[in-house]
Amino acid sequence: MNAAEAPAGSAAGLMDRIYRHQRHIYDASRKFYLLGRDQLIDGLQPPPGATVLEIGCGTGRNLIRIARRYPSCVCYGLDVSSEMLATARASVAKAGLEDRIRLAQADATDFYPQALFGLQGFDRIVISYALSMIPPWQGVVAEALRRLNLGGSLHIVDFGDQSGLPAAFKVVLLRWLALFHVMPRENLPGTVKALAEAAGAECRLGAPYRGYAVHAVVRRRGEERAQGTPLL
Repeated sequence: MNAAEAPAGSAAGLMDRIYRHQRHIYDASRKFYLLGRDQLIDGLQPPPGATVLEIGCGTGRNLIRIARRYPSCVCYGLDVSSEMLATARASVAKAGLEDRIRLAQADATDFYPQALFGLQGFDRIVISYALSMIPPWQGVVAEALRRLNLGGSLHIVDFGDQSGLPAAFKVVLLRWLALFHVMPRENLPGTVKALAEAAGAECRLGAPYRGYAVHAVVRRRGEERAQGTPLL
C-alpha cells in the first residue's frame, strides 16, 4: 500500500499526512528533544548474529546506527507510514546497508514476522518515541512481547512525566508535542511492567533526564539461542 492508497482516516493515512514533508527534516530537528535514543542503542548488547527489530522505524536513523554499532547483527524495521519508509529506504541505501537492514510496512499492533521477514521472532526489539504517537500503544507493547525470542529483550524509550523538571517546562512541551499528534503516556512505566509480569518477563525501568524520558527494558526468560539455531 503506498501513500496514495492509504485511507484518509487510517493510521497509515494520518502518519503519511503528518510526515509527508516533515520526514525531510525529521532527523535534524528531533535530535534536540528525542533524548535517550543512543543510550538505548548502546544498551542493546545483542549476541553475535542476533536479529534486531525496530517498531516504528521512521526514517531509519536508529536502524542505521544499530547496524553500524553491531556489525554481526541483521536489522529489521517496520512502520505504518509509507512516506517514512520511503525516506528510510533511501537512507539505508545511502549508508550502504541494504544487505543488513530490511524494511516493511505494517501495523505495529498486529504484524506477522514470518510473512514480513521470514522470521518467527527477534532477539532484540526497539521502540523509540513511537508509543506516544500510537493511540492503541498498549497493544504495541503486548505484540512486541509476543514477538521476542527466548532470552530476548524489548527496549523502549519515550517521553516521561517530566516529574523532575519545572511545571512550566512540561506545559510548553505538551503544547509543542500536540502540534505533531504526540501524547506522552504518563502511565507507560506501570503498563509496561504489568504487561511484562503477565508475560512472565523481567522488567527494568528508568527515568533519565529528570523524568524527561522513560526507559524500559523487558527481558523474556530463557536462554538466548546461539547463532544459526532454528526456532521451533
